[in-house]
Amino acid sequence: MTPPRRFSQEHFKGPPGSTEILLVRHGASADAVEGEPFELLEGQGDPPLSEMGQRQAELVADRLVREGFDALYVTTLRRTVETAAPLVERLGLTVTVEPDLREIFLGEWEGGVLRQKFTDRDPLALRVFEEQRWDVIPGAEPAKEFSARIRAGITRIAAAHPDQRVVAISHGGAIGEALAQAAKSAPLAFSAADNTSISRIIVDGDRWLVRGFNDISHLAA
Repeated sequence: MTPPRRFSQEHFKGPPGSTEILLVRHGASADAVEGEPFELLEGQGDPPLSEMGQRQAELVADRLVREGFDALYVTTLRRTVETAAPLVERLGLTVTVEPDLREIFLGEWEGGVLRQKFTDRDPLALRVFEEQRWDVIPGAEPAKEFSARIRAGITRIAAAHPDQRVVAISHGGAIGEALAQAAKSAPLAFSAADNTSISRIIVDGDRWLVRGFNDISHLAA
């Protein structure tokens, strides 16, 4: 008599050909000072990392070096490039720029104004979360356009790296959008990622899976 087959629970493995993307938010950037807007790059605020952000970049590099990965992506904005710098120095990596993973364009609230508006609980700032969309801000990027470019950026990365693990250093709003698409959740459900937190998605064609959000265990010290 043939014994019955057994099926043990196993550690999750992505489907063949899928890509694991570690979405890392950049380190803390310089303080926004009232009346002194950040420099802009193509209309978007482009502050450097603060001293704290530089330290966070070192700590997340320690973590990622131990985990291992196959490719490193940044956006056009300098805070992602500066966050990647410790990894580049230690591993001698070639960094690829994926412009579609840059932050949501905030229109009239660019250059550091967003921080002031949220701190002051501006009525429009409250509406952002009440209505689950950034484009209540005057001149902000329309939600459909933002969603489409984030999907395009993630899809390009996955297509270039089947069966690999990739680190993409991006921004809070962009990471939140990618995770919301993967989870099919409310648009801003994942909008609170901490600086240098690690979130994870598996991309298997049109199927995206959330594997983790806002891991900051490397910052515990």
